[in-house]
Amino acid sequence: MRVTDGATPGGRLAAVTDSLFVYGTLQFGPVLDELLGRVPDFELAVARDWRVAVLPRRLYPGLVPQPGRLAGGLVLGGLTAAEWDVIDDFEDDEYELHPIRLIGRDDPVPAYVWTAEVTRNDWIAETFATDHLERYVARCARWRRGEGEPV
Repeated sequence: MRVTDGATPGGRLAAVTDSLFVYGTLQFGPVLDELLGRVPDFELAVARDWRVAVLPRRLYPGLVPQPGRLAGGLVLGGLTAAEWDVIDDFEDDEYELHPIRLIGRDDPVPAYVWTAEVTRNDWIAETFATDHLERYVARCARWRRGEGEPV
């Protein structure tokens, strides 16, 4: 994970905000609970002119700019510096942390934006939940125990 646009070294926007826009696997309570040991407070959110894209050979998606599209997700709130560390370590190196505008919010909220190749397909949370969530949570647990790479 790389950081840009005002993030401090190490990916820390925690000094600036305790909020994060999530649109993929981090929307799921079991994933958050496994990674952070809790499910943070959250609000529904939508980003205009962004798309949640399927990534080649990955179960998780990437947020990419796309005029005229909407990307739904959640704004997690109350994240601690330790939780930011876990999320930063968890996220793929091809993400960059950017503040983005969300519909109905005055201030931008940071989000992990994908910087590499994507497919033309949209990532569907319901499909992930039905087909992959249980195994993905197990992989998260192994990663937290130090038994594997980030998923």
